[in-house]
Amino acid sequence: MCATCAFTAAAGASGLRVWLQTRAWGWLTPRRLRRITIVSVIAAFAGTTITF
Repeated sequence: MCATCAFTAAAGASGLRVWLQTRAWGWLTPRRLRRITIVSVIAAFAGTTITF
């Protein structure tokens, strides 16, 4: 994976976290937000490593 892809994946996952934080959803506790962030970072990095 190139550095640009890694930075793009991390920025996308970070953007998702910020977007979720700005919502006023009652079910989105800090613990769940942390889990969502971890899963989104792993998914983003896994997605960037797959080449066709």
